[in-house]
Amino acid sequence: MSIREELVRQMNEAAKAAKDEAGKIRLGALRNIVAQVKNKEIALIKRAEGLADEEVISVIKTMIKQGLESVEQFNKGGRQDLVDKEEAELAILKSFLPPQLSADEVKSIVREVINNLKASGMKDMGRVMKEVMPRVAGKADGKLVNEVVKEVLGG
Repeated sequence: MSIREELVRQMNEAAKAAKDEAGKIRLGALRNIVAQVKNKEIALIKRAEGLADEEVISVIKTMIKQGLESVEQFNKGGRQDLVDKEEAELAILKSFLPPQLSADEVKSIVREVINNLKASGMKDMGRVMKEVMPRVAGKADGKLVNEVVKEVLGG
């Protein structure tokens, strides 16, 4: 079952079970995700075949970044009610991402790539990143990978 199909299935279940506030938040978040995926399909003219799982994950990651920015703004504005709602939605969004790699797992992959490429310093960072990113796509944040590569290369 694709991620998109799972989203729709969970949205339909949530619609039937949305009795309390948490259920309504879950339903709203799932509807929002499905709407964003449909918008992306329309933008990419992929309505018939739908988005691949990687593309759906990309949409979800974008929504997570936006949600984190919203939480920050709501905190600045002193709106704890909106912070709580946004954090609940973020938890739902994150549940659709593949399990994230730990910093140690990323470091292990980076070391392996550095050994394979015989990279020796910061001048090789671009080559290392180019090799590492496809291996960790969807499973590690690019910022974390960048920091680990710098650390291992001695930057």
